[in-house]
Amino acid sequence: MHRRPPSRPSRPARVLASALAVGALLTCAACSGEGHGGGGGRDVDRSNASDVAASPLAAESKIASPRTERSASAAPVLTPAGAKTALITEADLEDNWTQVKDAAGWGDKLVVDKVDVADFLTARTNAADCQKLLDALYDDTLLGKPSGASALTGFEQSDSRLLYQVAAYDRAKLGASLNWLKTLPVKCDQFTATDSKGGHRTVQVIEDSVPSVGDARQGLQVTVTGTSGSEPTTLTAQLAVVRVGTDAITVTSGGLDGTESDTTKAAVQNGTTRLKDVQAGRTPPAQPGNLD
Repeated sequence: MHRRPPSRPSRPARVLASALAVGALLTCAACSGEGHGGGGGRDVDRSNASDVAASPLAAESKIASPRTERSASAAPVLTPAGAKTALITEADLEDNWTQVKDAAGWGDKLVVDKVDVADFLTARTNAADCQKLLDALYDDTLLGKPSGASALTGFEQSDSRLLYQVAAYDRAKLGASLNWLKTLPVKCDQFTATDSKGGHRTVQVIEDSVPSVGDARQGLQVTVTGTSGSEPTTLTAQLAVVRVGTDAITVTSGGLDGTESDTTKAAVQNGTTRLKDVQAGRTPPAQPGNLD
């Protein structure tokens, strides 16, 4: 596990309070057939299609998977049970991460090393996109509101937090959210936000690498520097989003000790594999393939 230098990557929104308070990381509604072309396979002899539809095997194939349901176009639709099954576990992470039961409430009450993360990250800026980022860090809406099933879980290790979310989204809105995230390293490269008492927070946003998995992805590292209880405080978080069809996983990790790139990488890689298994109607293995 490799800690970032003094820049201290972090645990953002909700992982911070979403693990970072900059965090949260999705949805998909009736998947409209990503990866399904519009041509060739449709010119099939209708009589053959009728014979197949009438066969016993065809009748069995109509039974929905307990993990996902399928629309008329055969695209997998994430169910609540499927979203929960697609969540990563302690076995998917490196080191001594412990799964917590109250991750959904991190945005409201997360305290790290006597620092109230929610209070520390609550500040205002005149830049609309940067304000949207700060707000999303704490309410699990980094990709907007899911249009379908969603589930989240959280893990902690020392003063670090990791928030992991799986959700189904409207395809067009999900694409727009990913495109918006890509603009933030330029639009919000560095800015100052002010809290209700006049305190200043310096926020830096840079692009971060994400394993080449899924259909599309985006990574960010957000560093928030200021004071908490008159003490200098720096909170760093890594945000990683991966789209798989019209579903997406969001990882927000970090804290006062910086970020841990190896853990974020493991969460993204193993989480993407789990989601693909669920979409295919398979049960993800209890132990990820890259761990002994």
